[in-house]
Amino acid sequence: MVAFTLKPTQILGRILSASLISLMSLEVVPTAALGQPPAASVETKLKVPSTMTSAPFNINRYLKVPPNFSMSVYARINKARFMAVAPNGDLLVSQPSSGKVLIVRPNGNKDPIISDFVTGLRKPHDIVFHKIDNTTYIYISETNQINRFIYNYGDLIAKNRQIVVIGLPDSSTSELRGGYGHELKNIALDSNHKLYVSIASTCNACKEDTVSYPKRGAIYQYNANGTNQRLFAQGLRNAEGLAFLPGTNDLWVVVNNRDNIAYPFNDSSGNYGKIIPSYVDNHPPEEFTKVRDGGNYGWPFCNPNPDTSNGLNYMPFDRDYQFNADGRVNCNAMDRISKGIQAHSAPLGLTFLQNTNFPSLYSNGAVAGLHGSWNRQTKTGYKIAYFPWNNTTKNPEQQIDLVSGWVVPTTQETWGRPVDMVVDGQGNLLISDDYSGTIYKLSYTPSQQVKVYRDPNFSGISQSFPTTPGVYKANQGNLNIVGNDTISSLSVPPGVVVRVCQHETGGLCRDYTPGDYNLVGNGLDNIISFIQVK
Repeated sequence: MVAFTLKPTQILGRILSASLISLMSLEVVPTAALGQPPAASVETKLKVPSTMTSAPFNINRYLKVPPNFSMSVYARINKARFMAVAPNGDLLVSQPSSGKVLIVRPNGNKDPIISDFVTGLRKPHDIVFHKIDNTTYIYISETNQINRFIYNYGDLIAKNRQIVVIGLPDSSTSELRGGYGHELKNIALDSNHKLYVSIASTCNACKEDTVSYPKRGAIYQYNANGTNQRLFAQGLRNAEGLAFLPGTNDLWVVVNNRDNIAYPFNDSSGNYGKIIPSYVDNHPPEEFTKVRDGGNYGWPFCNPNPDTSNGLNYMPFDRDYQFNADGRVNCNAMDRISKGIQAHSAPLGLTFLQNTNFPSLYSNGAVAGLHGSWNRQTKTGYKIAYFPWNNTTKNPEQQIDLVSGWVVPTTQETWGRPVDMVVDGQGNLLISDDYSGTIYKLSYTPSQQVKVYRDPNFSGISQSFPTTPGVYKANQGNLNIVGNDTISSLSVPPGVVVRVCQHETGGLCRDYTPGDYNLVGNGLDNIISFIQVK
């Protein structure tokens, strides 16, 4: 059987029913806190409709996903970039190469219907729906300006265009003479109706961007109508994904950091100031960080160092050899990066899963699309990274893979490069890929049996039970496969409630509604000897 991994619905405690079991002195308590969800571990054949089998899907393709997930091709859109789900469930997809934003509509069992939502834009990129009073707007970024359109439920074309921000620097800016390395713009809006615009760097690393107007490698804030421009934060080389932690006005970004960094330490290695491939491979890390008002995050003078005891968390900075070898810029005064990502992974989209219909074992976390490296000796990225969220520290925890496999390990062939992710109304994660020209759908399929696992993260020896009511006791040999008192993970299919108890004749019990639960022994003294399927 396929191991189960997901969708824990809200954990509910229930009152013990004497009509169901006759155990005495049972105390029913709330269920335990969820542990980190399982990472991608199952190599799954990609499901491709017969109408979408052009390259790279002219041969079988495989992606690694967590247990009980599947991946399918939902639509083919050339050079698809950023996405947004409309209030009615339609999908908007930016296509900078054509100057369009496309609308993708479901069509029953047939291929989705794809049509032009708006055309004639200058490399449109990010798309954000935002409601102010009773008006819903769609904000769409161009390289040189930010537009918004008034949206009415079910609109198939953009209407009532307003240009709210003008004069953003791009390759047409005279001083840049047609060159701008990162001219696509990303945006976000907070609950106070403030608009945030990322103006990325023109270069790999350069001082010119730090003294231009507006500054580049920076984020600016505006009112929702484009008035009251001001610098919000700087030192962010290329902040692609901008998103607010749900329920807060905390702005988080993922950042593409610099390439070909020189070795910054004047030590006995003899490498000082040289471009050393083994050093470049892992330095500086990409960034996933909270951005404060007035913050400075170091670029191009200071680079986060992943090689201290902090690892990728809250890293100290090294002086950049090229621009700050003498230390005239105080790196200790820079705002530290909340979480590092493997260097050259190229994070693009950032999506928080809280308050979505994505399976709830994963819904307290964030996903980032790692577009993949171009100048690393061994390729990295080419995956969807998942970050569990720590609600106490309000920070991301250890990164795990949610989807991987767009690089074939044995040949290093690249056949896809993920960009952005959104969750649709059914709880599927839609993923754009600008390399193969694809929108994928990551879907969860719940288990059809109650299943218990000996080890955390739904691994190790497992044992299944039918969904019909029944009682299973260790002292009667019913738990002989997983072993008495060793159960750590539990999968409950739809329409079923499962009770687990410490002992066959009494002790603490917990009820579990449909979903996947990790570390179920917590709070039960890690003793489970009784299971009841209700």
